[in-house]
Amino acid sequence: MNVSALQETDSSDRDVPLGFPVKNGKERAGSYDPMSLKISGLIEPGEASKVFLQKHFPGVSTDEWNDWKWQIRNSFTSLGQLSSIVELSGTEKQVLLSPGVHLPLRITPYYASLLSDPVNGYAIRKAVIPGVQELSLTPGEQTDPLNEEANTPVPHLVHRYPDRVLFLATGFCSAYCRYCTRTHMVAKEKVHFNRNWEPAIEYIRQHTEVRDVLISGGDPLTMPEKMLRNLLTELRSIAHVEIIRIGTKVPVVLPQRITNSLTRLLKQFHPLMISIHFTHPAELTPETAEACARLADAGIPLGSQTVLLKGINDDIDVMKKLMQGLLKIRVRPYYLYQCDPIPGSSHFRTPISKGIEIIQGLRGFTSGYAVPNYVIDTPGGGGKIPLLPEYFQGKENGNVILKNYEGKIFYYPDAE
Repeated sequence: MNVSALQETDSSDRDVPLGFPVKNGKERAGSYDPMSLKISGLIEPGEASKVFLQKHFPGVSTDEWNDWKWQIRNSFTSLGQLSSIVELSGTEKQVLLSPGVHLPLRITPYYASLLSDPVNGYAIRKAVIPGVQELSLTPGEQTDPLNEEANTPVPHLVHRYPDRVLFLATGFCSAYCRYCTRTHMVAKEKVHFNRNWEPAIEYIRQHTEVRDVLISGGDPLTMPEKMLRNLLTELRSIAHVEIIRIGTKVPVVLPQRITNSLTRLLKQFHPLMISIHFTHPAELTPETAEACARLADAGIPLGSQTVLLKGINDDIDVMKKLMQGLLKIRVRPYYLYQCDPIPGSSHFRTPISKGIEIIQGLRGFTSGYAVPNYVIDTPGGGGKIPLLPEYFQGKENGNVILKNYEGKIFYYPDAE
């Protein structure tokens, strides 16, 4: 994969001091001033990052590790590279050498450091290292299960809902999740699609019903800042575009990307919101927490989108820990997605009953803010459909019969 487009330098990061003085008189790299919203310094590596850096990248400085472009340049993208940090099984090696894999391998050094977690490393491993099941197709699986291509009036734009569009700005991600909905388009020949954006932008200009634009891909935050600024400027110049959203996993797999310069850039385009793809509580590291703090302190509302995955997060306690942890770093749980039926995904997909069970185990047992909407993005392009436990039990003698989180029955007098 050619990553030369990612090497753009931005000197604006250099004019900010590397530490912010805190109450005890010491400076901590990566700290921020919540009063001024001026963010200073680099994101300080957590313990897992420090151990991984010393073991696998001896001689590499902390400053290099904290450079997001270094992280991309040194990502693990081959069997040989991955074998140097984890012991691969025979079937994993077989898959990595197979031409039938639908999605390439890419794991940033930072995210790879989480693989060594003795308790939760399995979850990260299964999410980003190919398994032999990827080579097996089951009934109902499709390369484009959401039928996005049929709802693409111009290149890189999906218009499925009445007042909003999906803008696919790039095909590149800093880490590839094995269950990715867009295996049919990501990591192809071109890294970013900026030379072909104009038809999509012109389509939005001409369609005044579009008030909400979601920028996704790939991962938009892997784009150089100049490119991202140009796109945001074009969209913000369209009067009827009220809201801009960005879908990303960068704060989770590449928190070093949330630099001073990027945060200042994004802050210029309010109202702007960011949806972040979290999978497991193991991802709630000090680095990710600080990346989210930077974005939140810049006034950017943060939401989470989590895919329900068999053997990774299909457990009430795991999901509760993740959702409560997200609130602590100021990320509002938004969606819990049923895994889309892409080719080779049967080992990731749970029964629908499991998702309902998890919502039932959250609702009432934790803050309502920590309960996401469980949805299926319906195959064929039907859009998101929410699924809930059966709280509504019917009507009797003018009353609505309701079952609460404890299974107790209550009656509400219904209006005529």
